[in-house]
Amino acid sequence: MSKWKWMMSAGAAAMMLAACGGGEEEAGTESGGSPEGETYKIGVTQIVEHPSLDNAYEGFKKGLEEAGVSAEFDEQIAQGDQNNNQTIAQNFVADGVDLIFANSTPSATAALNATKDIPIVFTSVTDPVAAGLVKDTEAPGGNVTGTVDLHPDAISNTVKFMAEEFDGKNVGIIYNAGEQNSVAQAEQLDTVLTENGLKMVPVTVSTSSEVKQAAESLIGKVDMFYIFTDNTVVSALESVIQVANDEDLPLFVGEKDSVARGGFAAYGFNYEDIGKEAGKMAAQILKGEAEAGELPVLPPQDLKLVINETAAAEMGVEVKEEWKQNAEIVK
Repeated sequence: MSKWKWMMSAGAAAMMLAACGGGEEEAGTESGGSPEGETYKIGVTQIVEHPSLDNAYEGFKKGLEEAGVSAEFDEQIAQGDQNNNQTIAQNFVADGVDLIFANSTPSATAALNATKDIPIVFTSVTDPVAAGLVKDTEAPGGNVTGTVDLHPDAISNTVKFMAEEFDGKNVGIIYNAGEQNSVAQAEQLDTVLTENGLKMVPVTVSTSSEVKQAAESLIGKVDMFYIFTDNTVVSALESVIQVANDEDLPLFVGEKDSVARGGFAAYGFNYEDIGKEAGKMAAQILKGEAEAGELPVLPPQDLKLVINETAAAEMGVEVKEEWKQNAEIVK
């Protein structure tokens, strides 16, 4: 099956889920919600803290509340450390949580390594098949399902915009080669750049503290940056923004949250939205309406060009009027 074929067929499943709603730290109980006022215990594992992952977690809680599920959350951040990541998952299993919410590919992988019994719902995962989380996105099987953070057209649309609207050919990317989702995106990006007459100039990092040096190493070698949804790099995005501003290099990013932080442009979606969808899945599982492995993995549903006008000025990019007609403009 084509890598992205599942995303098109999964769209129909997304339409079957209820509309999104608001929420607080502890989700409330409504008609059709938690049976007899039951409050579920959910372990939340997140590889690092950055706005996209944080927004996905907020969306997850809102999705549960909209479904009328009452829950208590044990939130644990691994701070980018894989040993911490695995320990967190093992502790959730020992505590006997009702469900694990895994926010990132490394978090989901650690959770699945720790248990094949407790339901796992993930989000902020790019390629769950390549990561070994599910065998088939339409019928995951086992104890895991969730939502992904890569729209099938995000990279191709961004690269087309680069190729048609900018003169440079060399595109600098920074990513953690230890993150499966990043490796998958880098491979796809390399192919799409080549198809559009551009060249990828990659630098890999292991920790967020290496990101600024990596960005500086690309000065004089690249005409623009493209930072996709790599957790290590996005957690230190301000380091890349500083270099891009100082060197007048357009900085393309992988999602709207990074545009708001100072990236120039992205074909993006809201991480809160994919978190909400994951929350609705978790509600179905907790209420006994479905097993995790029965629920198709879902992609983002909306994709839009977003441009940060202030960032554009900092990077020496003039925002054209025709861009404004088709884009969401933020300052």
